[in-house]
Amino acid sequence: MPDRSAANPASTKADITPLADIMAKLRDPDSGCPWDVEQTFATIAPYTIEEAYEVADAIVRDEMPSLREELGDLLLQVVFHARIAEEAQHFALQDVIDAICGKMIRRHPHVFTSENRSDADAAQSSWENIKATERSEKSSDTSALADIAIALPALMRAEKIQKRAARTGFDWPDLTGVFAKIEEEIEEVKDTTSQDEREDEVGDLLFAVVNLARHLLVDPEVALRRANRKFETRFRAMELESGDTFCALSLEEKEELWQKVKRQA
Repeated sequence: MPDRSAANPASTKADITPLADIMAKLRDPDSGCPWDVEQTFATIAPYTIEEAYEVADAIVRDEMPSLREELGDLLLQVVFHARIAEEAQHFALQDVIDAICGKMIRRHPHVFTSENRSDADAAQSSWENIKATERSEKSSDTSALADIAIALPALMRAEKIQKRAARTGFDWPDLTGVFAKIEEEIEEVKDTTSQDEREDEVGDLLFAVVNLARHLLVDPEVALRRANRKFETRFRAMELESGDTFCALSLEEKEELWQKVKRQA
């Protein structure tokens, strides 16, 4: 069990016990909620992912009351999974808390030990080295790509795979090779003759674009969400501008309208 005294105590200590008690009551086979009782790790997992995205959405919208609520929903997911695990005698909520406390203290020796403080780059390097050691201790998979979650969004997982590979020296030295690879993949998409080939080559193209984003220090998930918002805003403006006649407009008229709202944005 980690030594929590290593960390400075919060000015106001939070108490997660009431939430844990509520979840225990909800999961009670005799007096609990039938829906909550029948849930498993697998059935709850999609809700956990959804709640994480709703937290991210509240942050993007800079809505603090919404963020407070969404963080609560996400915390409930942690308690829910921990309760299911405790019932099956795998581990308990306190084990989850102890594990993350121990991990954070272990991965920040420059904060919680007498080790010299360093700059951000050195701290990041130390963090990655410690993580690599932890991975090797947990699994016989010694690949640099070990332990990258399969369930991550594809763009995010592609970026993580590329970052791990780059740490081994397998990376383009500059943007020249990155742009050339994207152009190569575009040509290969053009040359496809079957749906299976198209899916394969479009995947390669997306992977190459993620690589470009990584080299430009752009988060591809954030960039794509921004593009989505931009398109949605402009499309809605087109609909408002044209009223009920939008669908009846010709493609040329729609393009003219698109350029108009684009200039106004």
